[in-house]
Amino acid sequence: MTYRRVLLKISGEALSGSQGFGLEAEMVNNIARQISEAKKTGVEMAVVCGGGNWYRGATGAQLGMERAQADYMGMLATIMNGLALQNALEALGEETRVMTAISMNEVAEPYIRRRAVRHLEKGRIVIFSAGTGNPYFTTDTTAALRAAEINADVILMAKNGVDGVYSADPKLDKAAFKFDKLTYFDVLNKDLKIMDQTAITLCKDNDIKLCVFNMQEEGNIKKACEGNVEGTIIYRKKENNNG
Repeated sequence: MTYRRVLLKISGEALSGSQGFGLEAEMVNNIARQISEAKKTGVEMAVVCGGGNWYRGATGAQLGMERAQADYMGMLATIMNGLALQNALEALGEETRVMTAISMNEVAEPYIRRRAVRHLEKGRIVIFSAGTGNPYFTTDTTAALRAAEINADVILMAKNGVDGVYSADPKLDKAAFKFDKLTYFDVLNKDLKIMDQTAITLCKDNDIKLCVFNMQEEGNIKKACEGNVEGTIIYRKKENNNG
């Protein structure tokens, strides 16, 4: 095993599948199966889900809603996704815990760092929901923060149909090329849109490796946990970058 403990970041859109909204049962079950396969290799697995398949705080703010209120609605969307993923994982026999930054004791445990680490050590899959519990922060920042708190070896950034980080949008620019390796300084200097800058800075300052890969290719979550996936690796220090 290349990695001992990983944090997998999944977008809310990934859970909606071809529907583009809500939850697509086939896609949720497929993601759960891939996570279960990866877990069986012995890696300790934590997951952060986005909530964009239900609601985005930024969208509510654009419609005139108070930004903090809109962000709290977005946090609730991530809890729904976390519970759906938990259900699919437990149907496969996996032991899981959903931990939420907003108190919701009837459906999930409150997030406590030491308890989360203990769950991971016991082989449970931990799903972090409700973002950081604060408005104005994205689930990318949540992933970076939780990865630092649990001492994850890497953040696995699962993308829909995108196999890494490109110099430009490959759908719009035929000259765009993929990076195999980057540093966080490269990401910030080139203004590459991987995560928001707060999340990137958190990863850089805490020396957390980031792997961006295509989740839609079968078995890629397991390969990413083993360090064998075709994608882009982002480090804090310079390591033979291309591009």
